[in-house]
Amino acid sequence: MTAGTANWSFTEDDFAAISESLKRFLSETSATFALLVDRSGQLVTTVGDAPNLDTTTFATLTAADFSANDQLARLVGETDFSSLFHQGENESIYVADVARRLLLVIIFDSRTTVGLVRLRMKDEIDELTLLVDRVFSRGRDGDAPKHLLEGADDEIDKLFNW
Repeated sequence: MTAGTANWSFTEDDFAAISESLKRFLSETSATFALLVDRSGQLVTTVGDAPNLDTTTFATLTAADFSANDQLARLVGETDFSSLFHQGENESIYVADVARRLLLVIIFDSRTTVGLVRLRMKDEIDELTLLVDRVFSRGRDGDAPKHLLEGADDEIDKLFNW
């Protein structure tokens, strides 16, 4: 289940709250970089010291990787895998699902451990889920000003009835 982007948008306050949460997570874990990616592969935001990589391509590949692993989960009888871990010689990546809508990608090196990242990840996912649910419910509930398009039909009619 992926979320369409047509019914939601982040405000400056949303980005500030998400960024602060991610900065706190990086500080607590000594991880170097965080990306928030939607399930279709669109980069939402980044925080931290970006390694030398194309973040847009990285976001797309991360979403594809997570989607492929969802299919692997089904093959072994699981509905999905809620997180993935890739360990490299110098850098490691931990990817976790946020509210079945977004992916949180954490890049870290030898200054921290996967255990610490996993330990702190649950609280971070819970906090991000609250923030993201607020954004999505705002789009669903129509909290946008209703007067925005009020009278647009009349104005369009006036344009064509001269």
